[in-house]
This record gives sequence, structure tokens and C-alpha cells, in this order.
Amino acid sequence: MAGLTLVVACKLAPHLTGPNSGQLAQIVVSPDSVALDPQQTQQFQAFGRTAAGDSVGATVTWSASAGTITASGMYTADTSAADVVVTASVSADQLSGIGHVKKKRLVQILVSPASVTLREGAAQQFSAFGRKNTGDSVSVSVNYTATGGAITLNGLYTAGQAPGNFRVMAKQNGGALADSSTVTVTTVPVASVTVSPPSASIATGATVQLTATTKDAGGNVLTGRAISWGGSNTTVASVSASGLITGVTAGAVTITATSEGQSGTATVTVVASVPVPVASVTVSPALASIATGATVQLAATTRDAGGNVLTGRVISWGSSNTTVATVSGSGLVTGVRAGAVTITATSEGKNGTAAVTVAAPPPPAGCGNTSPGVCYYVATSGNDANPGTAAQPFATIQHAADIVNPGDGVLVG
Repeated sequence: MAGLTLVVACKLAPHLTGPNSGQLAQIVVSPDSVALDPQQTQQFQAFGRTAAGDSVGATVTWSASAGTITASGMYTADTSAADVVVTASVSADQLSGIGHVKKKRLVQILVSPASVTLREGAAQQFSAFGRKNTGDSVSVSVNYTATGGAITLNGLYTAGQAPGNFRVMAKQNGGALADSSTVTVTTVPVASVTVSPPSASIATGATVQLTATTKDAGGNVLTGRAISWGGSNTTVASVSASGLITGVTAGAVTITATSEGQSGTATVTVVASVPVPVASVTVSPALASIATGATVQLAATTRDAGGNVLTGRVISWGSSNTTVATVSGSGLVTGVRAGAVTITATSEGKNGTAAVTVAAPPPPAGCGNTSPGVCYYVATSGNDANPGTAAQPFATIQHAADIVNPGDGVLVG
């Protein structure tokens, strides 16, 4: 078989020729656009392109509208917010190329979570982050404030005891950017009430303080809830609005604390109190002197064995001689005639005494005579042979009656 020869004709792309085909026509900067943070660096490069579209090396001079750039194209961003133009120039050909530096800057503060529902007294951790114009999320320093509760420096919020809609705010430290989150605080119903102590024993007249604790269905303590108190028998013990129990008479009573329809109870036993016995009785004044017909008030003080004053004890009074002085049930002594008497105060078998002296009243200044009548005196120590003067009185009234004249008077001592 005879060999065959295949000839293929190819059309080559035309090569541009001409007087300007190799002349530098454009300077290209790479990258043409970049986003940088303050003080961040970026290496820029530049190359030439001919009119024919060929890429060629080019020696350029670098410059930037802000920030700094080295002769080799290493750019360092400044702290300003404005965008920057980086320029590569070939002065001999009067050509230049540019690159753009977009400054990354914080444009938004976001609080997370954006909304939350909490029960009274519950806690929630909030956080805040920043977002730049490039969409990047970054950490940011913020100052937290809140309504309807308390919040810490690091964003831990604790709800208060009042239901309602509140807010948590985060503001950029040193800046104006801010964001907020909605907090809904709900009331948790009381599920149980516990009274402490659950049982108590007190004497009549004594007191004991009870407390009530309210809890939700999960056993969490609820504060600030209204409590009402009541007793099953107020003749045995009374209960105040704050849960203070006072023993009245011996017996047992159930004390109930109620909140939002839930109740808790405690049992209180009241026992009769045993009074401290009287160990001594003191009467004051211990000595007194009165005239016949006059009075003096005595007082009795009862004390226990330790010398402590006892009040409310029954005192009985007595006189050793009621013909000299009498004493009332309250210790009021009245002089009857001249003499001495012992007044006794008694309580629970213990006695105290006071000595009272009753003196005869002084003679009156005159005896009823009218001028120029004479005043005659009669005394048991006198003598009818005497002249009847105060110093030498008669012995009998009859003798005085025998000698008196109209206008005279007689004083019997």
C-alpha cells in the first residue's frame, strides 16, 4: 500500500507590530482594593501594561493619601476613619495606578440576647459585640445599664421583684454606639408557704416570733410576697400582722400564714406562767409621825430572792393597834389617838413593817372666852385648889363650871 502524507495548514495569531506596540501604556496596582484595621499593613505591588496588553515590570514611586507606604510598597494604615488612595507612579511616562484602602470601623453595637423573659429574681447573662462596616464581628468594651433589676459590669442581670417590661442597655466605652435588649419580668405564683418554727411553747404573757417563707413550684424562695396571719383561738394566743405570737391563756393554738391562697401552719402551746415568789416586803417610809386625825401614805415594795422588784403582787395591810391608828387597803394610815403603832404589809406570806407615832394635837390658841372673860384650864393632873391657869389647871370640869361667869371659857386638856 502506498503511504499517505497529511498536510495541515495552521493560521498563527497576528503579532502586533508598529512603532508604539511595546510602549508602556498603564500602571496596574495590586490589590486594587483592601480593607484594613488601624495600624494594619498591606504589601502593594505594581506592574506595567503595554499598549499591546503585555504585562511588563515597572519601577514606580509609591505614595498614599493617608497612612505611610515604603518605597517597596508596604503600606501601614493610620487611625483615621477616612478611606485611602495608594498611588504607584512612573514619572518618566507620566503614568500612575491606584489602589484603594477601605478603613475598617465600628458601626454597630449588638446586645445578645435581643429579648428574654425572666421570673422575678432570676438572672440572665448578657453580652455585647461590635460590627464593622465590613461586616466583621469584633469584641468591644461597653458599659451596661438596666431597668427593673440590677446588672454587673460584665453583663449579669438580676431581675427585680416587680413584673413588667424593662431594658438592658450597652453603650460603647468612649463612643456613642449603643444597643439594648428587652427584658420581660413575670410574676411567679406562690406554690407553698412554710412557717418556722413549726412548733413552739410559750408561757402566758410571753411571745415568740414566727416567720413565713414562700416558694414557687420549683422550690425557689419568693421574696416580697404579702403574708396574712391568723390564729385558731385568740383566747389562747394572739398573732400580730408580722407573725408575733403572744400567749394569753393555757392551751394549744394553730397559727396560719397565708399568701396568694397558699397556707402554712405552726402549732403553739401556751402554758400557765409560774410567778417568781415574793422573798421580801419593804414598807416606806419605815418611820412616820402624825397627829391625831392626820394621815400618812405608806408604800410596800415586793422583791424576789435576787432583790429584783416584783410588780402586780397582792398586798394586805394591818395595824397593831387600831385604837391608835388605822390603815386602809392601800396603805393610808390615819392617827386616832396619841401613841405608837406598827403597820404591817403582807404579800405571799412575807411581811414588811413601819413604825408610826401618833401625837396629841397642840392645844388651841384660846378656849372660847370673849373679852374680858377669863380662860380656865382643866387637866387630870390639876387640882381644884389651883387658880385654873394653863400652868396650874383645875382637876375637874365641875369645879370650873362652878366658878365661870358669862364670857369665860374652859379648856379641857
